Amino acid sequence: MDEQAHSARNRPHITLSMIVRNEEKRYLRQALETHRPWIDRAVIIDDGSTDGTAAMCRELLEGIPLVLVENPTSRFSDEVRLRKQQWEETIAVNPEWILNLDADEILTTDFGELRDVLLSGPEEAIYFRLFDMWSETAYREDAFWQAHAYYRPFLIKYRPGMVYEWKETPQHCGRFPLSIQHLPYACHVPRVKHYGWAREEDRVRKYVRYQTLDPEARYGWKEQYESILDAEPRLIPWTD
Repeated sequence: MDEQAHSARNRPHITLSMIVRNEEKRYLRQALETHRPWIDRAVIIDDGSTDGTAAMCRELLEGIPLVLVENPTSRFSDEVRLRKQQWEETIAVNPEWILNLDADEILTTDFGELRDVLLSGPEEAIYFRLFDMWSETAYREDAFWQAHAYYRPFLIKYRPGMVYEWKETPQHCGRFPLSIQHLPYACHVPRVKHYGWAREEDRVRKYVRYQTLDPEARYGWKEQYESILDAEPRLIPWTD
């Protein structure tokens, strides 16, 4: 076994956990190509795609153990049900670390440089900042859009004996069970670029979705929903 293969075999083990749906022409290729060197396995829920998303997952993750579950119809109208499915399929492979990213979220490349150091400390949850990209080169920052001001969990160490409970809401339930808030954690420098808002057609689609699934803003923030289609939002250029 050469030195590089030996090092990869002995590094902390990461399982990428992801939900995808009709991502073939969006950011999935960039996401998987970026994250592939850092992961050792992937568990992906294809939530009712009607394009080549599933085939793209198999192509881009060839050579990496992959569990790909294909839902015949989308479950996203009841997000907590879908997130629970993602969680159960992921923990079924007995992961060491779980990296939970959506198909339009991309970690900055400094994660690769810090990967093994971050996962070798006493912390069991790693928090990063998420930036809502409003274009390919700028993120939004105003009273309604400031996710990047806070750190949130993206990478956790799985505890098989722990009881995991969820925020039982059909929208905005969180990507992880609430219970992970009790894990010892650390906030770190790598950032997550969220491209879900970067294209106008995606913003319109999400606006319509929230108006349909949460018309009274019971699970979200009404003013933020209404701000999605702002004509001239405040944008900050992204810097590496």
